Amino acid sequence: MDLKDTIRTIPDYPKPGIQFRDVTTLMGNPRAFRQAVDELVQPFAGAKVDKVAGIEARGFILGGAVAHQLSAGFVPLRKKGKLPHAVITESYELEYGADAMEMHQDALVPGERVLLVDDLIATGGTAIAAVKLLRKAGAKIVGAAFLVGLPELNGDTRLAGVGVDVSYLTWFGGH
Repeated sequence: MDLKDTIRTIPDYPKPGIQFRDVTTLMGNPRAFRQAVDELVQPFAGAKVDKVAGIEARGFILGGAVAHQLSAGFVPLRKKGKLPHAVITESYELEYGADAMEMHQDALVPGERVLLVDDLIATGGTAIAAVKLLRKAGAKIVGAAFLVGLPELNGDTRLAGVGVDVSYLTWFGGH
């Protein structure tokens, strides 16, 4: 199955000129969802992943399934102010402002091998912030896996520039 065919494109959302890639249609298709999780896991099978970190919110869904398949723990990376215990914070810039993400201070043991998972990589800003946050906690990043890549926005190149191997299952754009 071509996973790209199961992802809905919504034009002009959240603003004119943006082609929003809605992966909830893929997640709602049992065969596509299973295939996507299997394909996200495959490059990291045997990589001794201790934890999978998922970026809020779709990264929670995918990351939880990937963690299960890898027999790894799961670490949620959340928007600022959403976690109830002591946290580590990383602020970052977005195209339209600034944001911050957090994780519990005790979510990782220094030296643990962590796979970062999210639904889509565009400019890479959020993923790079996630990598910085995980490294603050002492994680060794084994890679980053995404359902969708938008290579013309260079997020994969930017993430590789901070020493992270990137994989994505399907892409939209000119590459």
